[in-house]
Amino acid sequence: MWERLIEEICSKDVTVIGSVFKLMLSLLLGAIVGVERRQKGQVAGMRTFSLIAMGATMAMLVSIYIPQEYLGLKNGDPGRIAAQVISGIGFLGAGAIIQMKGSVRGLTTAAGIWMTACLGLAVGAGMYLVSVAACIFILAVYRILELIEKVFLKSAEQKIVRLKVNKIVTDGTPYRACFHDYRVHISDEFLRYDYTQGTTIINFMVRSKDDTDFLGLFERIHSMGDILSLTLTNEVNN
Repeated sequence: MWERLIEEICSKDVTVIGSVFKLMLSLLLGAIVGVERRQKGQVAGMRTFSLIAMGATMAMLVSIYIPQEYLGLKNGDPGRIAAQVISGIGFLGAGAIIQMKGSVRGLTTAAGIWMTACLGLAVGAGMYLVSVAACIFILAVYRILELIEKVFLKSAEQKIVRLKVNKIVTDGTPYRACFHDYRVHISDEFLRYDYTQGTTIINFMVRSKDDTDFLGLFERIHSMGDILSLTLTNEVNN
């Protein structure tokens, strides 16, 4: 009985038992990836990733089934329907990305969605060990590489410091000196003048370490006078 079951699961032909096993494996692997994303506060979680993996697996099964059953071809082209998954999954990936002025959120989740779809295709093609390995690698990217980034790339995250000054600023050197003293690197800056109100808005795009004393930096900048507001954000507002 067990030998027959294993034979059905490992068969290259599309069978009921083999198809159910592949869908269950896709559900499990997709859910594992979804749990990790949900723990990070992403909207896409277990249900989303499970459905993506199972949908991709189903597409691959249909791709294999049609040439075998309706065309009598053992060497048909099972990649035609499956190939549409790769392009079509872009819509879900785009939905996972939240575009903001000056920053993009959800790219990692979108990449995970695309990879999970490929994982589902691999399950549908019977590449079980490769699928499990891919799931492990996805989790490694989300967990291990994130730790490496935090340890070695602490200054990689970009922030925006927004100043609203109650005058027309013609020289930003004093403000840049404050950032320099607090070891905050300025990668770019944007200015907007309001000559009617006599105000200036300066957006400093900066990179800093996690332990940067922004409160102290803001106090230093505020002490220079004419500061109407100071904001630390990920969004540029010109």
